[in-house]
Amino acid sequence: MQGMSERQYAAHVGLSRGAIQKAKTAERLVLFADGSINAAASDVRRAETTDPSKTRKPHEPKLKPVPEAAVAAVGDTLREQGLAVPAVGGGTTYLQAKTANEVLKAQERRIRLQKLKGELIERARALSLVFRLAREVRDAWVNWPARSSALMAAELGVEPAAMQKALEKHVRAHLDELAEVRPDFR
Repeated sequence: MQGMSERQYAAHVGLSRGAIQKAKTAERLVLFADGSINAAASDVRRAETTDPSKTRKPHEPKLKPVPEAAVAAVGDTLREQGLAVPAVGGGTTYLQAKTANEVLKAQERRIRLQKLKGELIERARALSLVFRLAREVRDAWVNWPARSSALMAAELGVEPAAMQKALEKHVRAHLDELAEVRPDFR
């Protein structure tokens, strides 16, 4: 056999064997005397006789750009789980993104289950509880000097009013320091 078989030529040009048989019947291929296909001459003849508007373009999938925030979230999730994170600008592989997605889904299910069990509360409720607790603690400290100053004054042998005034001054100063602390609930 001098040239290529129909199958070989089909693989060579990226078409089906049926398409090659049709081109052969339409005499758009150059054949050797033994019936095999002359690849180089057939390529030239096919290019000359084929209507470019009817040729198939190689299918290239249209890839949507992935937002940087999504890529960063994938990296954060992989990092939290102790998995390898791609270098900046190195791109995220499909496997890494799929792994991160599965980890996120598992975390979401765990959180949903913890809410159902009552192990988690909503942020607004937590803030309300912390605020109420802080107010109760502050009120207890503000009232403490009035309750304790008479007993302390008797033990130390000093004037109860002076003791209460000194205690209130120091407690208020300490509470002012504590008021500057702002908890971060992010």
